[in-house]
Amino acid sequence: MLSFLSKLILKAFGWKIEGKYPDNVKKFIIAVIPHTSNWDFILGLLVRKALKKDIKFLGKSSLFKPPYGWLFRMLGGYPVNRKKSTKLVDAVVDIFNKKESFVVTLAPEGTRSKVERLRTGFYYIALGAKVPILLTAFDFEKKEVRFMELFYPEGNKEKDLQHIRDAFTGIKGRNPEKSFS
Repeated sequence: MLSFLSKLILKAFGWKIEGKYPDNVKKFIIAVIPHTSNWDFILGLLVRKALKKDIKFLGKSSLFKPPYGWLFRMLGGYPVNRKKSTKLVDAVVDIFNKKESFVVTLAPEGTRSKVERLRTGFYYIALGAKVPILLTAFDFEKKEVRFMELFYPEGNKEKDLQHIRDAFTGIKGRNPEKSFS
């Protein structure tokens, strides 16, 4: 029922899902770019329900405090403390290694504010867990959630991150002036 309702809401607002979600891959990171608005979260939840997928997400720790913390946990969230140095990459790699199936969404821009570069935690998680990254665009100009390629990082950080940046050239977030590209 929620899948049908989510599809209906997406269609009512003119959104479509393009590309292929990799049903045959049990573990991967979904890198959503650009991340320029709180609406990205709502859109992501609708897409997840429309596809009937168990996709987790990482979110800033302040979201997981009362009064709404329980809701974000119920929705599949894992809190991230961005204010102090933690072993977040290692912790997420451990989750991947312990689970038979695990998909997590990350926003490599790390914030809805203007950024000049992508954060690299998602990249190091993928390398450490030996999982691919599903490059996914939230294109507000075309009203498309676009699953692009399943990218397997090679370990050459500059080359790999340039490939990822290039993949998102021309994608317009809700607030395009805040995107890194």
